Amino acid sequence: MTVLTRRYNEAFEMAARLHAKQFRKGTTIPYLSHLLAVSGLVLEQGGSEDEAIAALLHDAVEDQGGQPVLTEIKRVFGAEVADIVEGCSDTDVLPKPPWRERKVAYITHVAAAPAPVRLVSAADKLHNARAILADYRALGDELWPRFNAGQTEILWYYRALVAAFRQAGPEANPLVDELDRTVEELAGLISSNRRRE
Repeated sequence: MTVLTRRYNEAFEMAARLHAKQFRKGTTIPYLSHLLAVSGLVLEQGGSEDEAIAALLHDAVEDQGGQPVLTEIKRVFGAEVADIVEGCSDTDVLPKPPWRERKVAYITHVAAAPAPVRLVSAADKLHNARAILADYRALGDELWPRFNAGQTEILWYYRALVAAFRQAGPEANPLVDELDRTVEELAGLISSNRRRE
């Protein structure tokens, strides 16, 4: 049983501060909603408080300041949380390297990453895939311009992640299984829409 302490509240406050002006791509949804959802998925899988905290902060380094933010996370929450956050980041430099280059490196990394990194990463990717599926249902192909890659690349990326998570080990399998189902449902909708055109 995971008990959340004041540390979790402090992590929420840090995430809220760091991402205060950020929204989900192409929407008016506060980015904090994604961080809370990922943390919730981690807790539902029996994750520890450190893993749940890392879930709240998993995009802080990549999106909100790079290494100085990672140093702050390590100082406030410890090395274990910082290691998970760093393991979930596909870059800490600006400008970001090209999309495909980053994703290939991340897929390779996650296949060998420690179980806590894979748990938080799988929760992150599942929530993202669910959001893409819901938005595709609502918007169809009008969805894709909000991303740095097209539908073919996005499907490739999520399918490759499923394979990498499965190669790495069973710890996050319920999340990975749902990620797989979500991605294949998205692929089926895309295929169905193409046949109608």
